[in-house]
Amino acid sequence: MSNQQITLENLGWEPWFDRHAALHDYSMETVARVAAVDREQLLLLNAKGAFRAKLSGSYLHHHHRAEELPCVGDWVSVEKGGNDDFGLVHSLLDRKTSLRRKAAGGAVDSQMIAANLDYVIIVQSCHFDFNVNRLERYLVMVTAGGAKPCLLLTKTDLIAPDTLAKQISTIRAAGIVAPVLTLSNVTRDGIDELKGMLLPGKTYCFVGSSGVGKSTIINELIGQSQLETQSVSGTGEGKHTTVRRQLILLENGAMVIDNPGMREFGIIGGERGIAAGFVDINSLGTRCRYGDCTHTREPGCAVLQALSAGEIDQAHYENYRKLKGELEFNEMSYAEKRKKDRAFGKFLKVAKKDMRDD
Repeated sequence: MSNQQITLENLGWEPWFDRHAALHDYSMETVARVAAVDREQLLLLNAKGAFRAKLSGSYLHHHHRAEELPCVGDWVSVEKGGNDDFGLVHSLLDRKTSLRRKAAGGAVDSQMIAANLDYVIIVQSCHFDFNVNRLERYLVMVTAGGAKPCLLLTKTDLIAPDTLAKQISTIRAAGIVAPVLTLSNVTRDGIDELKGMLLPGKTYCFVGSSGVGKSTIINELIGQSQLETQSVSGTGEGKHTTVRRQLILLENGAMVIDNPGMREFGIIGGERGIAAGFVDINSLGTRCRYGDCTHTREPGCAVLQALSAGEIDQAHYENYRKLKGELEFNEMSYAEKRKKDRAFGKFLKVAKKDMRDD
C-alpha cells in the first residue's frame, strides 16, 4: 500500500479513538502511530508516511514507569516543525487494548509488548515447542489486555497427522476455545488460511518462543524477505532472529507486529485473563460452598469434586493454581513497589521544598 493511499483508518484508527482523542482535545493533524521503538527514538506512521521522533522532555519528566512510555502500536500526539522531518511526542493516547508481561528477572514492573491490537496470534511449533501450559499462560495475558487470541501451530510437516490431531484434542480438553490454525512453511499447507483471516485496518501481533517460525511467516505475508531469518537447525528447530518489535503494513491493508522470542512471560494484572482462560474452573467455582473458596482444600469445593470425578484434567487444574499463585504474588509485589515509589516521591518533594526554604 503506497503512502498516497494511507489514512489513519488504514493504520487502525477507529471511532473508539475518536471519542478518547476528543476528551483530551487532540488535533487529528498531530496523531501518529508507533511502528517501532529504537532506543530513544520512535519510528512513527501517519497519513503522510513514516518519520522519526523522540519524547519531549516534559513527557519524560512526568512519566517514569515503563508502561507509561510509548510502545509499538500506540497512538501518540506529535509536533513537527514546518521544514523538519523529525517530530517531538507530547502525549500518549489511551490504549484500547494492550499486551504486557511482568518484566523479565526479579523486577516487579510490567513491560509493554504492544498496544491497540485486534488479535494476538500465539505461535507454537508442533515439533519441539508444543506446550499446553505455556499456551494457557499466553492466553491469560492476551485476554487480560482485551485482544482476541488465535493459536497457530507451525512446522506440521515434521509430525504425523494423527499427532497433530492429538495436540489439537489436548488443547480443546484444556478448555481452550480460541481458534486454532495449522501451518507448514515447507509444504505451504495452511498459509492461504492464515492470509485469509488477516483483515484490512486490523492489527495482528505474533508472539511465541524463539525459533517457531514467526519471522518466516511474516516474510511470507509481506511477500519478500524483509525480516531477517535463519534456516532451521538439523533437528528442525528454528533459530532466533527477530531483535526488535515492529509494525508492518501489508499490501492487503492488515498490519502485523513481529516480536523477539520470549523465554519468560510472567503474569501481572491478569485476573481477567485467568477468569476467561479457565472458564470451566471459574464456572464450577460459583457452586462452591464458600464464596472465597481457593479450590485447594475447602469442604464443599465444586472444583475439587469435579477434579476427583475426572471432569477436570489434573494438569489443567495444576496450571490454574500455578498461574493464580504467580499472579497473586506479582500483584502483591507490584503494589508494594508502587507504595514505596510514592513514598520516595513524597520524600523528594519535601526535600526540595526544604532546600528552597533554606
